[in-house]
Amino acid sequence: MSHVLPFEERPYRRGVGAVLFNKEGLVFGAQRIDTKQAAWQFPQGGIDDNERPKEALRRELKEEIGTDKAEIIGKSREWLSYDLPPEIADKVWKGRYRGQTQRWFALRFTGSDADIDLEATHAEFSTWQWLPFIQMPDLIVPFKRPLYLQLVDEFRHLVE
Repeated sequence: MSHVLPFEERPYRRGVGAVLFNKEGLVFGAQRIDTKQAAWQFPQGGIDDNERPKEALRRELKEEIGTDKAEIIGKSREWLSYDLPPEIADKVWKGRYRGQTQRWFALRFTGSDADIDLEATHAEFSTWQWLPFIQMPDLIVPFKRPLYLQLVDEFRHLVE
């Protein structure tokens, strides 16, 4: 049996996240496929070994929404972290991590809605829509809400 560290001693998994703005100033939000509760979120994912954050960002966009037609217009000042609830952390990533620490990027979408394909590789989302940025903290799972409030604070100037 593998040894699992106590929750508080586990490291954070490194990842990236994308706040994707359309030309109207709305953001891409998608409903997670693996939960019954309303859990709208931004595209995000892990950074592979020997991968730079911007490379991971492009890869994750292609994997999760089928396109990377976007230009970077901002980056979070620091890495932002969240803890998973312990009961979830014990199931995902085989209990190796307590949560994620992520570099977030703001991007301007340069494609058309037809470019978005949620089933491009492995479907993580059931549906998507363009939403007001300030609504996203209310739509995300509660344990990620503080991080999403930080994102609104940090990137709000891009739509005001």
